[in-house]
Amino acid sequence: MRRGAGALLPAALLGLWHLAVQRAWLPPQILPPPGLVWQSLHELWSSGELGEHLRISLGRVGWSLLIGGGAGLLLGVAMGLLDSFRAYVQPSFEMVAQFPVVGWVPLLILFVGIDEPLKVVAISIAVAVPVAVNSDRGIRQIPRAWLEVARVYRFSLPQVLGRVVLPAATPSLFNGLRQGVMQAWLSLVFVELLASSEGIGFLMVWGRQLMQLDLVIVAMVAIGMVGVLLDTGLRCIEARLQTWRRTAY
Repeated sequence: MRRGAGALLPAALLGLWHLAVQRAWLPPQILPPPGLVWQSLHELWSSGELGEHLRISLGRVGWSLLIGGGAGLLLGVAMGLLDSFRAYVQPSFEMVAQFPVVGWVPLLILFVGIDEPLKVVAISIAVAVPVAVNSDRGIRQIPRAWLEVARVYRFSLPQVLGRVVLPAATPSLFNGLRQGVMQAWLSLVFVELLASSEGIGFLMVWGRQLMQLDLVIVAMVAIGMVGVLLDTGLRCIEARLQTWRRTAY
């Protein structure tokens, strides 16, 4: 019963949508019928156009996760392990972390233009912040006695990271990764809405410009479904890692 409860709200909204179209509460130019949206979805998918837009968008997210996630992880680990580094960097990082992605765009346009680097750099910034925050938090929560034992046994830095930090901070690290992926996906749509000639965000802009709101809704559905799939995949990976972590201890 509980498994099917989540389908009640989408079914109710779909029924209300169908009723609104039947009763002509709104003109079809503003609220296209569900059948037209389904037809547009089928045509875009069959032609490969929707898949191509998603491929481009996911490629941007992948590069941004690699760059922003790597930078955020290094920064978070450094702040978590090195108190002196944390003292110098954390105040400035906390201030910069308050800036939304939209606040970076005008400055980034001056330095990197409006082409592909703008999108990757802007999304990378959105990814780096939650990854760094959660990495720092996870390491700071490790009992200091564990790190002291590592020093007594003269562990090298790779050994400390691999045998102490990584197993103990895995939940927080993965939480930061999940937040980074979601921030990347949300920021991607905004950046593509702002300046792009391809990608799933561009598809929304194109549909709005043509006054074909069925394309806009198709893009919205695709964005939501991909976001859910990404989060579900990360949850499954996290569950496997947590099993490994319990076994390791």
